[in-house]
Amino acid sequence: MNYHEESLKYHSGKRPGKIEVTPTKPCITQRDLSLAYTPGVAEPCLEIKKNPSDVFKYTAKGNLVAVVSNGTAVLGLGNIGPLAAKPVMEGKGVLFKRFADIDVFDLEINTTDPDEFIQVVKLLEPTFGGINLEDIKAPECFYIEEQLKKIMNIPVFHDDQHGTAIISGAGLLNALEIAGKKIDEVRLVVSGAGAAGIACTKFYVSLGVKKENIIMFDSHGLVYKGRKKGMNPYKEEFAIEDKDITLEEAMKGADVFMGVSVANLLTRDMIHSMADKPIVFAMANPDPEITYEEAKAARDDVIMATGRSDYPNQVNNVLGFPFIFRGALDVQATEINEEMKVAAAKALAALAKEPVPYAVMKAYRTERLEFGPEYIIPKPFDPRVLLWEATAVAKAAMDSGVATHPIDLDEYREKLEARLGLSRTVTRVMINKARKAPKKIVFPEGENEAIIKACEIIVDEGIAHPILLGRPNKIKETMEHMRLNLYNAVDIIHIKNFPRLSEYGDKLYKLRHRKGLVLQEAHSLIRNPIYFGCMMVNLGDADGLVAGITQHYSETIRPAIQVIGKRPDVHKVAGVYMIVLPERVVFFADATVNVEPTAEDLAEIALLTAREVKRFGYEPRVAMLSFSNFGSSRHPLAEKVRKATELVKQRSRELIIDGEMQADTAVTPEIIDNLYPFSDLAGKEGANVLIFPNLEAGNIAYKLLQRLGNAQTIGPILLGMRKPVHLLQLGGYNEYDVVQMTAIAVIDAQEIEVAV
Repeated sequence: MNYHEESLKYHSGKRPGKIEVTPTKPCITQRDLSLAYTPGVAEPCLEIKKNPSDVFKYTAKGNLVAVVSNGTAVLGLGNIGPLAAKPVMEGKGVLFKRFADIDVFDLEINTTDPDEFIQVVKLLEPTFGGINLEDIKAPECFYIEEQLKKIMNIPVFHDDQHGTAIISGAGLLNALEIAGKKIDEVRLVVSGAGAAGIACTKFYVSLGVKKENIIMFDSHGLVYKGRKKGMNPYKEEFAIEDKDITLEEAMKGADVFMGVSVANLLTRDMIHSMADKPIVFAMANPDPEITYEEAKAARDDVIMATGRSDYPNQVNNVLGFPFIFRGALDVQATEINEEMKVAAAKALAALAKEPVPYAVMKAYRTERLEFGPEYIIPKPFDPRVLLWEATAVAKAAMDSGVATHPIDLDEYREKLEARLGLSRTVTRVMINKARKAPKKIVFPEGENEAIIKACEIIVDEGIAHPILLGRPNKIKETMEHMRLNLYNAVDIIHIKNFPRLSEYGDKLYKLRHRKGLVLQEAHSLIRNPIYFGCMMVNLGDADGLVAGITQHYSETIRPAIQVIGKRPDVHKVAGVYMIVLPERVVFFADATVNVEPTAEDLAEIALLTAREVKRFGYEPRVAMLSFSNFGSSRHPLAEKVRKATELVKQRSRELIIDGEMQADTAVTPEIIDNLYPFSDLAGKEGANVLIFPNLEAGNIAYKLLQRLGNAQTIGPILLGMRKPVHLLQLGGYNEYDVVQMTAIAVIDAQEIEVAV
């Protein structure tokens, strides 16, 4: 990649820079304006005057961080000044927002005087919930942070110091565990005594490294007592008595090397001279103190980390600051203390030992990520980092007494999931319901990698007991390839060796012999995994079925209807999609089954969907969609929808439903309230259940919204079946989709069990 041209193009574009301010409240009408500004804005001002803590209730302070720099130590560019530092500070803001949903104002301060800098930042305290200091040279950065922490009552955090320390500290804990070494016994060699080097060393001491076991070097050589050149109080803390040790000598027998200095400082011989299973954190950027290839060539037992993304174990600060601030802001902490930093490191270390989601591996274009020498630190794009680290930081803040707004940690995790997207919250609710009474769910496509990976999550969450149909050797091979310890946690059925296969064939024949199926054909069909899985559900050997990830929908729904069948009170099954938008959930039906439903069919689909929506904890508000608004057209298609609406109202007096109406009318309360105040949906928040007039309209609508509107879709959820069957549509599915549908199948089975 030509970084010069591509980066300049990226940063200029149609709108220069990388950030903007987006209002969170509407400001369209005169009423909005009078509330957003004068005279309405006086009300929250007066409330805050009476009770200063209400600032968190009425303003964005609690989610607003200042990224502050004077540009004296920008990346590897040095003292380029505050103006040239602005692209980096904007970039920091992007990372805060992308990874932790924290808003940022970047502030570049035009002074190199530490006391002037401190005074400016101190005066900003009413505006922000936290201060992230960035790219300030040492030793001034230490003094600035120390003073600001003393005089400010909001978190102050210099990421160049503590970010590298926390992330590498997490890696150190795991590397020591893998190497079988005790942290209080290891010998540590440090190269680099600037902001990151001093902070890393101090943090390692907090984790358990003994000061007497540390030897530090900087650009002037060994840091020793009595040295005159280039010393400061922060280096003095790690100065040793001996003044004649060279780096080469210090490396002999050392257990750990930590470098934040210059490229190509270490040699193969130095690595070779270290103790068994040496730990080398060569974090100089952009080029490490020794390359990964050189270190591995010197010692195949070395555990290596760098600052680069093209090598294993990248020490990336984005794993720290967004999530640390998230936890600190959410408990309104007065500072980020050592306990919170240690908690963040330990949370990251623990997460690295957990099975890695398949989606994360795909994002990093690798087939394998598992705890070991090549994976001691989680990946930044692992969505679980937010849940683990922010929760750990919030808890540590409460435990250490610096939180002014204590929270319930279980509720907090759910709120964090919501920040990852409303779909995560919806999924978590379903998982929590399912795990109360897990059921046996059969997966006909048991050899598929996404299914197998989903089963890992299903077992781990305690949602269901999976039954995989397929060849045991093939499934075991896939599990071993994916490094999943799952073989004994699931049931695996090889259909051709199933002892009751003949009985299953006879049962299928009995079900379908008056539908044109002959005995020989029945015994052939039952070997098809979809037919076999459906028969398992029919006979009670499984409580539900999830399938369709590798087959066309028609190929999976037909066996389900033939073998399991509809409920006695249902004439037509239907498919509904849960459409998860940033701030609302809407249900679309029918988008998968009925091509040209009649008015009777539409009425039944509406009632089935409303019933399902209630099961998910939503109060259904149903709109019967058409191209016509309440009689504006007399076309037969509009008349069909109008008739269907009347049928539903006759059968369910309490259901909120109206139609026929256009889609924008249905979802825009202002249109209904202003133009159609007589509607049953008037005065409501708009419809959350949309019944489409035919399959064509429903299918087009949900796919356009999914692709162009970036909506999350859960489904299709099959309605009206006698027993739980949920069939994914071919293409584009991952393990989380399978987990969602499994949870829904379990909830269905729970309801059937209660009814019986």
